[in-house]
Amino acid sequence: MKTDIDKRDFFKEPFSESELRKIIKMSGKKPSELLRKRDKAYKEMDFENTKRTDAQIIKIMIEHPGLILRPIIVTETQAFVGKVKAEDIK
Repeated sequence: MKTDIDKRDFFKEPFSESELRKIIKMSGKKPSELLRKRDKAYKEMDFENTKRTDAQIIKIMIEHPGLILRPIIVTETQAFVGKVKAEDIK
């Protein structure tokens, strides 16, 4: 099965808050699960030792897109963030 793919560089075309919220909801994960824990900003912001609400994390993700795991694959019904196996995508 062949699928058309649209690519987007979210550093050049950042996500809006509503887009990011939709992706997070479609992924079935919490915003904190979609953060790159090895990113320099993650360490600088001391995410390991600082409590933040989901809303706060989303705002930080918008301000610092480098923190968002990639790739992000969005289908009509699901979003996959981070390492994805082809067989997981339906």
